[in-house]
Amino acid sequence: MKDVAKEAGVGLGTVSRVINKNGPVKPSTRLKVEKAIETLNYKTNEVARNFKMQQTCSVALIVPTIWHPFFSKFAYHVETTLSENGYKMILCNSQSDVTNEINYIEMLEKNKIDGLIVITYSRDLDQYITSNLPIVSIDRHFTENVVYVTSDNEKGGRIAASELIKRNCKKIAYLGSVSDIKNESMKRRQGFEDEAKRQKISYHVLELNEPVDDIRKNVIQFLDEHADVDGIFAMNDKWAKIVMKTLQEKKLLIPDDVQVIGYDGITASKEEELTFSTIKQPVQMMAKKATEALINIINEQPTEDKLVLPVEFYEGTSTK
Repeated sequence: MKDVAKEAGVGLGTVSRVINKNGPVKPSTRLKVEKAIETLNYKTNEVARNFKMQQTCSVALIVPTIWHPFFSKFAYHVETTLSENGYKMILCNSQSDVTNEINYIEMLEKNKIDGLIVITYSRDLDQYITSNLPIVSIDRHFTENVVYVTSDNEKGGRIAASELIKRNCKKIAYLGSVSDIKNESMKRRQGFEDEAKRQKISYHVLELNEPVDDIRKNVIQFLDEHADVDGIFAMNDKWAKIVMKTLQEKKLLIPDDVQVIGYDGITASKEEELTFSTIKQPVQMMAKKATEALINIINEQPTEDKLVLPVEFYEGTSTK
């Protein structure tokens, strides 16, 4: 910068204002500085610049596992939106290890990263989260008033029950698991039950405490005990696939004998097509809204505390 200032015949402060675009500079002076930058082939030192500004232009995304299609697709869209706004993404594949997650929170506190987007179900993380940190949570509520983004899980449950009933199911069921950490996905069962009660339809529930060692074994036992069930809403697409595979092993036809609806609507790759019926979450929109909210927090701009995004029913081959 000193060389640029000398070449252009101006002060260091003027060069700084031109480079950072943060102050008044006469057009003729700006041209001289820009010409000097070009002549000297000057490039800004982003590391030093960010250190001085106490910003790293990097954001960490914490996910329980990158192997789950929802988390990998969410990460893809977060990175895309961050890139469009001049930020880089650091991915933390936490494997639900709270130690890994705490390390990233400490990085944030020490200004080594600018913000965090977290998808976590770790039991002991709440005490480390404070509302004065730039953090956006997906689905989960924290004790502190942390901004969170979610899909309309309750409405998704209502839609699933309604679609099964509309397709002449007489005995419907909700199958899934539950964490002891409060999160929005718990509302899927709530919406399902509310709609079944509203339409006066008989229903059963299989809800297991996480972690579940053997989903298939529990599904088999449930189906044996409730052989009259002809419509199933699974808490997510992973459960739906296990349910459908188990039904096929029991020689039951889908959707003729039992209709199945999942929740997520995510394929494992761009090439793969969604085939079975499910409640689709707007993953791209969730990622975009979460990222934009975090950038607003980092830049001390106002943002909504709670963003609930719409879901829709995708009609596939597992319903009539």
